Amino acid sequence: MLPKLPANINLFEVNNAELSKISTLQSPQGFLAVLHLPESRPADLNNLKNQFTIVLDGVQDPGNMGTIIRTADWFGFKNIICSEDCVEAFNPKTVQATMGSLARVNIYYENLSVLLESSQIPVFGALLDGNSIYETNWGKQGLIILGNEGKGITEEVIKKITQPITIPRIGHAESLNVAVSAAIFCSEIAKGKTKSH
Repeated sequence: MLPKLPANINLFEVNNAELSKISTLQSPQGFLAVLHLPESRPADLNNLKNQFTIVLDGVQDPGNMGTIIRTADWFGFKNIICSEDCVEAFNPKTVQATMGSLARVNIYYENLSVLLESSQIPVFGALLDGNSIYETNWGKQGLIILGNEGKGITEEVIKKITQPITIPRIGHAESLNVAVSAAIFCSEIAKGKTKSH
């Protein structure tokens, strides 16, 4: 049975062989959408006041990027700012990993050093030698910086961090996946917001 769609969406039926040819997946899930990409526009720091925004510095893995977008959507984060060397948000693997959340989260690509230089918003950074995430007073706004999977946050961006934050390690793992770190940060910030309501 075909899904009910708005009248302005054109629907074309294809068979499995045709679907396999036009999909990048080995096992397509039965639906594909052709969409116009949104126009690239700069992030406006004035529009980011009184909220929390995830900032990604050099995240390269499309699965991680998609998971972060999906996590941001779950916790009500509306914006993600990426450094210019981050993986493309509309990479097919990223799009798949977002599970639809890409339609609800604004993604911006910026020179982070320039952007952060003019920021009046507190800049929190995920670092190994910061204050405990569980003892952090988040306030009402902030830019949450997470770094590259292997190298972390670049030195240039570290200089702009006003509040270094760490997720305390209890076990013996060397590091946390950046998407997992994003989820922990989002959860802690959301916990503070739900308490204040």
